[in-house]
Amino acid sequence: MTLIAVMAIMTILAIALLAVAPSVQQEVQREKELEAIRRGEEIANAIREFVIHHRGTKLPESIDELLEGLPQGTKTRMILRPSAAIDPLSEDGKWRLIEPEPQVLASFAKRVQTYNNGLLPTNPSQLFDKYSIIIVNSLNTESEDDLTEPDDFDIVTDNAPFIGVASQSRSRSVLTYYGIENHSKWVFTPLFRGGGANSPGPPRSAAPNSNR
Repeated sequence: MTLIAVMAIMTILAIALLAVAPSVQQEVQREKELEAIRRGEEIANAIREFVIHHRGTKLPESIDELLEGLPQGTKTRMILRPSAAIDPLSEDGKWRLIEPEPQVLASFAKRVQTYNNGLLPTNPSQLFDKYSIIIVNSLNTESEDDLTEPDDFDIVTDNAPFIGVASQSRSRSVLTYYGIENHSKWVFTPLFRGGGANSPGPPRSAAPNSNR
């Protein structure tokens, strides 16, 4: 009888664990996504500072270039934390570099515009206008695609001028970012961030900042 009672208790515990497992897994994934968004926004801000420092004449060509910081007198001003250089959602931890190409950025800009009730935030500095003017002009021809399906992309992680980053992960997300529910479509860029360049639109599933 004792053995039967123990087996019954173990069965109940096993069932309880199976019931809880999905919610635990979802919470772990949610925390990873929040961290990815925080790090992605840090990189977007670092790109902004890099471009402004070079007066719009140069884009970074690797994450390492952002990690090196910017010269400030006889010292170096750090603009990116080492932890932010790691994508918590990709298998190898490397961010996918987003080059200043209309095909990718126009699609993301359209999503931002839709998220903001038809309004597209202005750039934080006129130095970014040359990177966005073609993108803005192509918005009317962009059709809205499935926000839950992954983008079709080539993986570039180094040695390419980039204006933003995204994850290599093609998985559907727990959170939404600008209404998007797939990691590969979350583009972190200083473009279209308005006056509050440090605070782009966050995931709606998280507690939003009033300025976002």
